[in-house]
Amino acid sequence: MAHHKLSKDNLFYAMSKENEPKLTVKLGDTVDIETHDCFTGQITSEEGSFGGLDWERINPATGPVYVDGVKSGDVLKITINSIDISDTGVMVTGPGMGVMGDTLKETLVRIYDVDTKNNTVNFNGLPLPVNKMIGVIGVAPPDEAVNNGTPDTHGGNMDCLKITEGITLYLPVYHDGALFGLGDVHAAMADGEVSVSGLEVSASVNVTFEKAKNLPTEHPVIINDEGIYLNVSDESLDTAVDTSVHKMAELLQPKTDLSMEEFTMLMSLGGQTQINQVVDPKKTARYFMPQYILDHYGIEFN
Repeated sequence: MAHHKLSKDNLFYAMSKENEPKLTVKLGDTVDIETHDCFTGQITSEEGSFGGLDWERINPATGPVYVDGVKSGDVLKITINSIDISDTGVMVTGPGMGVMGDTLKETLVRIYDVDTKNNTVNFNGLPLPVNKMIGVIGVAPPDEAVNNGTPDTHGGNMDCLKITEGITLYLPVYHDGALFGLGDVHAAMADGEVSVSGLEVSASVNVTFEKAKNLPTEHPVIINDEGIYLNVSDESLDTAVDTSVHKMAELLQPKTDLSMEEFTMLMSLGGQTQINQVVDPKKTARYFMPQYILDHYGIEFN
């Protein structure tokens, strides 16, 4: 198995089947992927930088990576081995931005220090915990290009705080080689990303590529030590939530001895509906089933 590096100079702003691969790897290979922050490094101070921001240079992803051995119709399995982040991060909010944008009168830009040794962020004297996560991660979508600010079945800007070190992400593949990319790493972010940004940082992310053996899915799936999450994006948050529940039931119920009625009761007792983000053109929800339930029914995915 080979180890590769891909610099942040290899960037794109829309996931597309037309993107030329910048690196070709084989199944089992590991790659260090270097990323810009979501502003492509345009913000360097808190004063005067936001007005001249080029909005065409938002949410860059590094790649694409062509994974040899993965074909259209397969499911790509990505293990996030590590995330190394920069020691400063940028946040913005203002009128028309995020959930609170209708109440805000001024645009605010802040640059915060990140203590990467103690894993804290200094927020105006309040130490907040670092929770490193990847905002944009995905493969080429089935048809037209999708800008990196929009999530869908291919992944994209899901802004899921569960996409962090030690997890495995499963993505449906629409084109040979998958054409994988990632970016928009955060040092800290809470569910919802209500201000329209997390703490935006540059990063280096180490990933390993494999092909899923027994996890068929039409939507991004995450597995970690806590259990399994199925992510759905839609213009309607209601639809995203409902679809995530239905798709999780379709994935797990056949692997149990329960009727769909019994499994629905189990989901109501042991599972959780959760929200990734509510600020993108499509909102993203996830449905979670804990590991102890998977263990009880002997459900394993490879």
